[in-house]
Amino acid sequence: MKPPLLLAFMAAVLLLTGASHGEQRERISLPADYETAFTNYLSLDRVQNPDQVIRLFGNDKALEGPDDDGKLPYGSVIVAEIYKAQKDADGEVITSSLGRRVRGELVLLGVMQREPGWGEGLAPELRNENWDFAAFKPDGSIAGKDIDACRACHAPLEDTHHLFSIEHLTPAP
Repeated sequence: MKPPLLLAFMAAVLLLTGASHGEQRERISLPADYETAFTNYLSLDRVQNPDQVIRLFGNDKALEGPDDDGKLPYGSVIVAEIYKAQKDADGEVITSSLGRRVRGELVLLGVMQREPGWGEGLAPELRNENWDFAAFKPDGSIAGKDIDACRACHAPLEDTHHLFSIEHLTPAP
């Protein structure tokens, strides 16, 4: 196949599959009012990164907790505020008297949203049932992050519906 034909073929495949590898799909937007309309259900040192702090917000659907099947209802949206941890003059992470990292600059806003059919078209190792992901800069613009890294990190968490924090969304008995 000649290069122009090959490029046209690749573009057609991308249009038919919805998004290129790692690309953020435009179906998820940053909820403008998440700070007031959602509930901050968890704030902690980010497990995956030793120099970050995370605050998690859930909409009312997510806060209903898992159904009998262990899954959050469709329409669940979770927003993650990801902060750098403050560091001292030597570049070491500052911890509070409680031993927790001290929150610094907001660096990223992550969004997880669950809707019917959203897992279709993704490779099995990137499929998170019907959850998908988006990443935004603090100003609300698209962050340009490789979303497949988010998908791959959450994909193995089948027992907790692809969430690190599902226990915190489960209503008390």
